Amino acid sequence: MQDRILIVDDEPEIADLVEVYLQSEGFTVFKFYTAHDALDCIRREDLDLAILDIMLPDMSGFSLCRRIRQEHTYPIIMLTAKDEETDKITGLTLGADDYITKPFRPLELIARVKAQLRRYKRYNPSGPAAEAESDVLSLSGLVLNIKTHECLLNERSLTLTPTEFAILKILLENRGSVVSAEELFHQIWQDEYYSKSNNTITVHIRHLREKLGDTAEKPAYIKTVWGVGYKIERQP
Repeated sequence: MQDRILIVDDEPEIADLVEVYLQSEGFTVFKFYTAHDALDCIRREDLDLAILDIMLPDMSGFSLCRRIRQEHTYPIIMLTAKDEETDKITGLTLGADDYITKPFRPLELIARVKAQLRRYKRYNPSGPAAEAESDVLSLSGLVLNIKTHECLLNERSLTLTPTEFAILKILLENRGSVVSAEELFHQIWQDEYYSKSNNTITVHIRHLREKLGDTAEKPAYIKTVWGVGYKIERQP
């Protein structure tokens, strides 16, 4: 079955170009120029990934991202008009998984789409292959079910984005050891570029802590090891 991608951008030349490139890679594309039209598709269709422009005429891409995250966990890539750090942080905080700055190379966007889908399928499997995987990671009331992509905290369900789920899984698998931001970045995004000024992981960690009811000062789960990375302690 072809992966189903949503594109929302009010610049037809950009939306049309991205559509052509995605279709050439075998994706099924749902293209809209307004958030209002896209919302009907979001409610109606079973999507695998969304590409959202921040500057839309009827609703900001941030608001649309928030609406999607109320019901869905599939990856979201935000398109920013310029290299604004505030826009990136806002998008990631609202649940976006990645961002790309305009102007961009279509092939770079396609590579990021494929990377997001690989991770989403890895942590949200279905079909016969999923039946063979039944990993459950748990620690102090926190339960992460790899097979069903479910996260429970003291028997209460938490809704995690694919990136948040991936970070938590990596930290739980390496409990007791420090995992650097660079290592987290490379495990999640694989061959994508990382620099010391990149705060993508920091923002996702902050959002993950909020969902866990955790704090950086007195962490119950995710501990910051300053200058090194992050860790989840082993149970006593």
